[in-house]
Amino acid sequence: MKHFKKATNKHLGELLIERGTINREQLEMALNYQKEKGGLFGENLVALKFATEEDIAQALTSQYGFPYLPLANYEIDLDVINSIPENVCRQFCLVPIDKIGKSLTLAMADPLNVQAVEDVELITGCIVQTFVSTATDIKNTVNKYYKSK
Repeated sequence: MKHFKKATNKHLGELLIERGTINREQLEMALNYQKEKGGLFGENLVALKFATEEDIAQALTSQYGFPYLPLANYEIDLDVINSIPENVCRQFCLVPIDKIGKSLTLAMADPLNVQAVEDVELITGCIVQTFVSTATDIKNTVNKYYKSK
């Protein structure tokens, strides 16, 4: 199993406070919400309307060094799209965006999901490179490309 090396030892909440996205009170409220409801901390911040998906994606990029890729105007080759089944994209909230040789680039809402990366590597026989994108961007892209099949 892969372990990701943080680019910074700061927690997501601390990074968002430093960026002025949330304050300490919102951080505490979100942590309590997470204890009650579970789920990913970033998704909980969005659910509570304390942060946007973009805020979370940008913070993840600085926390782990994953590059951020907004997908709204990104064109993807259909051969790349066809490399991963739609149900896998929806299950793990990811979309393939580029392929060069045996290197496949994915946009993922949760780039720390090692299981998703391993599954995609198994399905495609490729080595996966990961970018961060928002769940909304990914869902819209999956809907755009897989509806035409």
